[in-house]
Parts: sequence; structure tokens; C-alpha cells
Amino acid sequence: MEREKLGSRLGFILISAGCAIGIGNVWKFPYLCGQNGGGAFVLIYLFFLIVLGLPVMTMEFAVGRGGQKSPARFFHELEPKGTKWHIHGYLCLFGNVMLMMFYTTVAGWMMQYFFRMAAGGFEGMNADEVGAVFGEQLGNPLMQAGFMLIVVIVGFWINSQGLQSGLERVTKWMMLALLVIMIILAVNSVFLDGAEAGLSFYLKPSLANMKEVGIVNVIVSAMNQAFFTLSLGIGSMAIFGSYIGKERTLMGESVNVILLDTFVAICSGLIIFPACFAYGVQPDSGPGLIFITLPNIFNHMPLGRLWGALFFVFMTFAAFSTVLAVFENIMAMIMDLTGWSRKKTGLVCTVAMIILSLPCSLGFNVWSFIQPLGEGSGIMDLEDYIVSNFLLPLGSLIFVLFCTNRYGWGWDNFLAEADTGKGLKVPGWMRPYMTYVLPVIILIVFLIGVI
Repeated sequence: MEREKLGSRLGFILISAGCAIGIGNVWKFPYLCGQNGGGAFVLIYLFFLIVLGLPVMTMEFAVGRGGQKSPARFFHELEPKGTKWHIHGYLCLFGNVMLMMFYTTVAGWMMQYFFRMAAGGFEGMNADEVGAVFGEQLGNPLMQAGFMLIVVIVGFWINSQGLQSGLERVTKWMMLALLVIMIILAVNSVFLDGAEAGLSFYLKPSLANMKEVGIVNVIVSAMNQAFFTLSLGIGSMAIFGSYIGKERTLMGESVNVILLDTFVAICSGLIIFPACFAYGVQPDSGPGLIFITLPNIFNHMPLGRLWGALFFVFMTFAAFSTVLAVFENIMAMIMDLTGWSRKKTGLVCTVAMIILSLPCSLGFNVWSFIQPLGEGSGIMDLEDYIVSNFLLPLGSLIFVLFCTNRYGWGWDNFLAEADTGKGLKVPGWMRPYMTYVLPVIILIVFLIGVI
């Protein structure tokens, strides 16, 4: 069976960026930025995106394009005979499934908020009442499971329609809409009365702010966020490498994806921080920033219901772009392992994913007595902890070792694949950096995460 290909380079860049652009950019980035002193965090984050994210993404794309298979099978194609690198292929499948076991529920939250905001469900509420709405929503098992079901069924149905006619067509429109909505929201925020203080906090690096939080804490947070925003390590980028031709070099394409990913993260800060300062709200309110703080701000804004509904459409698209990209990974791996058709795979995956996502949906209500990481934690915290602290960093380490080590695919093979085509080549000085320094940085990220 001939391998499917993406229809255009734009499709590849938007789908890959869609995989990277998710809740990490538009939810986690702003609240981490708020908690870590603003501008200085942004600068350090950008530095780590270049030194950590860019080389690992280039390697993932190269392994995918070189192997012409999904992560479940490309190590078999590229590894030296008798080696065991292909075991990581099965871990990639596990990692993608594990990520979606809680991500489908969070994507459902965005949709719930969009409907509530559009219907005027927050109008006239004060801060405490908005906070109570989020708690009430989480406590409703039917609502949580119902929206998760919608996300899973719609996601796999779109991908079942084919790579070009399903995933590529929908993601292109969704990502372009996301970018337009985001720019409109950012412009609106920047011109609010009193927005200057928010812009200054966000865009001016301040050593005083950094010292207040602790310089090491800020660096560690920025390093972690740079790493996790790109979903590297579980092969979710590599699959799209296998769907493109050899016309362009892979480091150049990685730069495009990272630029788009960063643009969205920076823009979400431009939407949130000027609004926080304009309405006298603390920017360091943590994970509740989007679900409690922002509906409050929209309540006080002229045309707040419209801006709020637009914001949560943007959030839904950001979450759903990741869902579609990772679902494509899961389907491609199952198809490679079983030889099933796309339609049959979509059906089986839908049923399996609904069952596997239920513990997270019910972990806030029916099963809230399960607190795996201590008091106050839930099933979602455990799933997120395993993916973020183990699978992503250790998976990235395996990709780096596989591409730089002569007992793996090796530097020469990696370089030949990455540098095929027009565009930015991997510079010579990167070999010692990627072979010796990068693995150490990734190990540090891993150890900090676990501790």
C-alpha cells in the first residue's frame, strides 16, 4: 500500500504547528509567565526553544522522513540489525495514547466555556461566582464525559476521512481561523485603557521580578515549558516527517513550525496581560487564569460576551489542533502494526479512546476519591505527570542518542536526511553540541521534573 502524503507544504507546517500549538501555549505559557515575573521568563523561554526544541524537532522529522513509517515502525527500518531501538516505537504509541487520555477532557472544557460564554452564562457574576461555575462544571460527570465523547468522536471521524481530505483540510482552516481570531483579540487587548502596565510587565525583562521568584526557578520553568510546548519525544512530530517530500531541509521546516508555535504563545500573552492590568487582576493567578480570571475580565469589558466567545473558540481550536495531530499518530501506528484500513482503525480507536479517557473525565467527580499524587490530586495529575516528566524528556533523549550515536542510526545518516532539499542546513558546529551537550541538558530537565 502506497504511503499517503500531505497535499502541500503549508499543510505540513500548519499541522505540525497545530500539534505543537495547544493548551501548553495558550493556557500554560501565560500563567507560567505571570508566575515567573513576565518579560525575563519570555526571553529565557525563547533561548531554550532554540537550543533544545530546534535540534530535537529536526531529529524527529528526520527519523520520520528517513523511515517512511509511523513511530511504531520507523525504528525497525533505520536501526542497525540486532539492536533494540524499536522498543521506543511502542513507547511512542503508549505516550500518544496517554497524552490523549487527559487532553480530550481539557479540550472538552474549552468547548463548554465557549457555549457558556456565547449564551451569556457568566454575565453579572462576580469573581467567586465565576470560580464556582468551574467547580460545578467539573463536578458534573455527565457533562465531563459528554464533551470528552464529542472531542473523541469528531476527532477520529475527521481523521478517518483520509490524510488530505480529513486532517489536512480541517487543520488548515482551523489554524488560519485561530491565527486571525488571535490577532483580533490581541489588538483589542493592547488598546484597552490601562493596558500599558500589562505590556510592560510582559515584554520588559525585569531582574527584580526574576529575583522575587528566584532566578533558578524562572530558568527551570522556562526550560520545562520550551521542552513541553513542542510535544517532542513521543514521535508526534516524527509522523509528519514521513508524510512530506524531500524538497526542503528539515531544520528550515522546524524553524517555521517553532516560529508559528512561538507567535501563538506570545500572542496569547498579549491577549491576557494587558487585560489583567487594565482591570486590576493579578497576572500570577496560576492555572485558574483562563477559567476563572478571564471570564471575570470579559464581564467588565464592552462587548465582553463577544470577546469571551471568540477567545474560547480560539482555545477550542488550539486544543483541537493538537487532538487531531496526535489522533493521526495513534491511527498511523495502529495501521502500521495491524494492516487495517483507515476507516476500521478510526472506529476501533474511537471506542478504545473513549474507554481510556473516562477515568480522567470522572476523576473530578465520581472518582474524585482517587488521589494518586497525594491529597488534592486527581487522575489527570497522574497522567500529566507521567507524560510531562517521564515520556517526553526520556523519549527526546532516545531520539537524540539514536541520531548521534554510531550504535543507532548515526550522525551521517541523520545529517544526510535532514539536509536533503532547499533551505537551512544543520551547521557543522552542532555535531558536538547535539552529541554531548544536548543529552545532558535533557537529563537535567528529566531529573528536575521528577524531583
